[in-house]
Amino acid sequence: MATDIPDIKVDALLPAEMAARAEDIGVRKAQMAAPDMFALAVLAGAFIAMGAVFATTVTSGTIAVKAADGATALTTALPYGLTRLLAGVAFSLGLVLVVVGGAELFTGNNLIVMAWTSRKVSTAALLRSWAIVYAGNFVGAILSAGLVFCSKQYLFAGGAVGLNALNTANAKVSYDFTQALALGILGNALVCMAVWLCYSARSTGDKILAIILPISAFVAAGFEHSIANMYFIPVALLIKGFAAEDFWQQIHATPASYAHLTWQRFFAANLLPVTLGNLIGGSLMVGAIYWFAYLRGKAKGVAR
Repeated sequence: MATDIPDIKVDALLPAEMAARAEDIGVRKAQMAAPDMFALAVLAGAFIAMGAVFATTVTSGTIAVKAADGATALTTALPYGLTRLLAGVAFSLGLVLVVVGGAELFTGNNLIVMAWTSRKVSTAALLRSWAIVYAGNFVGAILSAGLVFCSKQYLFAGGAVGLNALNTANAKVSYDFTQALALGILGNALVCMAVWLCYSARSTGDKILAIILPISAFVAAGFEHSIANMYFIPVALLIKGFAAEDFWQQIHATPASYAHLTWQRFFAANLLPVTLGNLIGGSLMVGAIYWFAYLRGKAKGVAR
């Protein structure tokens, strides 16, 4: 007697199928109720912050501090590239938590533009989704920065973790507008490629493997991610503003050593250009191109 065996597919989806899946997911994301969307966005901001905490911690062990005429000099115990690779692999935790755990991340949600271009999502719904998720990501990342600061984790390894956080943030607010914009474009092109590759996945393991290399590459190369910076820079600003004197003695520096690290420069010199760059990198360089290649001509009109 013949037995019906269900057709269980285990092979990865091909790009055309990935595009259809991305379009369907974009529609569902845009139609999500605002409270649910915001709550999941707060989670995503916290998840990305945890990836940033992990990256900061694992690279702090590679830093040696030397005092010279009151200044802080750094040497790396590992080659620069290897240190950056460690940071990238560790930071991958953030997107793994977002994708596998289920959360709403502004940079990844730039791919909703595929459903918008197919006229399955209105402009109002697209902008509503981006605005709510961006705000929720900010809340999650800022709250995480405050909690990590209160934990005094920055004092670990003789203050090396805090010093690493300060130097990371100081570098991020030192870019000019054009450089930050370009770094943001490149950063979210890779983040959205990681999300795009996950659309081919059939299992959790597939998703994790698809995420690690693009995210490691973007971090190792020094590209910029707006949501990550909502943690990286505020936690350093909290350290600069409220760390005890013994911390500064440990790292042989003072708050004046980080004069360029301010809230104003966080928003104007980093968050604004990086966010714009992320939008271009994710929406145009990934979403729009894959829409053009696989979904063009299949659009069904909806109200814009």
